[in-house]
Amino acid sequence: MCCMLTTLVLLGPRLAILVWWLFNPARFALAFGSWIWAILGTIFLPWTTLAYLLIFRGGIVGLDWLWLGLGILADIASYSGGGWGNRDRLRG
Repeated sequence: MCCMLTTLVLLGPRLAILVWWLFNPARFALAFGSWIWAILGTIFLPWTTLAYLLIFRGGIVGLDWLWLGLGILADIASYSGGGWGNRDRLRG
């Protein structure tokens, strides 16, 4: 069950970005300007990339910074969750 949850957290947002790009590639072109930023965002910060795609249209103002912050926190949590869960297994 834990492996399935980890796989969902790591691959879920990347799959969502891929499906969104297949159905609406113009939104990616408007949001990022260059394909390299979209690829790097998908690889390293997928939750933040999804949050940015949701809010970029009107500009980032007010509570939009909160959504970007939550995306960054979700990325940090997805990368550091394995270390926190296995902290008792490490000797030192």
